[in-house]
Amino acid sequence: MRPLSGITVVTLEHAIAAPFATRQLADLGARVIKVERPGVGDFARGYDERVRGVASHFVWTNRSKESLTLDVKHPEAQAILKRLIREQADVVVQNLAPGAAARLGLSYEALSAGKPEIIVCDISGYGGDGPYRDKKAYDLLIQGESGFLSVTGTPETPSKAGPSIADISAGMYAYTNILAALLQRQQTGRGCRIDVSMLESLVEWMSYPLYYAFDGAPPPARTGASHATIYPYGPFPAGDGKTVLLGLQNEREWVAFCETVLQRPELAREERFSSNSRRNAARDELRGIIVAAFAGLTAEQVVARLEQAAIANAQANTMQDVWNHPQLAARDRWRTVETQNGPVPALLPPGVASDGSARMDPVPALGQHTDRILAELGYAPGDIARLRDAKAI
Repeated sequence: MRPLSGITVVTLEHAIAAPFATRQLADLGARVIKVERPGVGDFARGYDERVRGVASHFVWTNRSKESLTLDVKHPEAQAILKRLIREQADVVVQNLAPGAAARLGLSYEALSAGKPEIIVCDISGYGGDGPYRDKKAYDLLIQGESGFLSVTGTPETPSKAGPSIADISAGMYAYTNILAALLQRQQTGRGCRIDVSMLESLVEWMSYPLYYAFDGAPPPARTGASHATIYPYGPFPAGDGKTVLLGLQNEREWVAFCETVLQRPELAREERFSSNSRRNAARDELRGIIVAAFAGLTAEQVVARLEQAAIANAQANTMQDVWNHPQLAARDRWRTVETQNGPVPALLPPGVASDGSARMDPVPALGQHTDRILAELGYAPGDIARLRDAKAI
């Protein structure tokens, strides 16, 4: 028995934000029925072919779901969709183009009129109202609108985050709000509408940079992989050409860093480095001292000194390093899921115990579950064949 066993989610989704949210629900045991366009499906299926011929984004965000193909513009397909929602759905999720769900009769107002317990989660770039409501939104664009790009990158060049953080943030807020709505429904018997925007989600994540720039103050500078306002905190080269990441958080650690890592205890007593603000102001000078101290050491030797001083440190791993990370292996965090082209590894959802309680079912092929779902709704094989000939499914 998983936490969301017995909950059915019908989702009209594409790309990342909504699929990532509904995959979390599937991980916890919800039945997630993914409605896709016949012959094409979620356009993220076509992003690449890197995972045994299947797209990397799609494998990541769509395991444990069922794929139902419907041409939602076809009258008979619309009837099937509304019947599916009426008879089976607890939650409807959508991140279609602005206004598309309402035109299909899938707004919360339309669905709740006949099913007051329904929960409808709309995910969009900018939200359900306001002057930006109808603007298209992709991850990079929201990274720009949210101010993320203004504080990320080098002094010369802003940089986007490697992962799709605007999509991920919106997906996670959708997921947590759906869980809250399910708990609320247990008490009230009624569903609700959830309106999640990528902009608001990523602006929430902008957190300290916004407040650091409060009331017209200068914002944090772009400092590459280093922290913008805490120093030393970032990557430093060792003498063997490798990079060591380290971070200091307080004055006790600064003293230990000077004594044990740099082996220059006198620096801890110098006024120019006597607080984080002063170290941050003198970061170019201090960086030169650190790089010089590390130049005669290998990365392994630097890490050994950092460990001795109880200073936080890490490696700048490649993707292959992460696949082989010893900590993930020691904690038994990898499982195998099936795809249409064979098994692939998948990480257990964070927070879930390694005792097998997480749902880790296959990534669906396009339309794989269409016939079964229609049969559940009472359609005979002949009806299903006719619908397929009519290109409704």
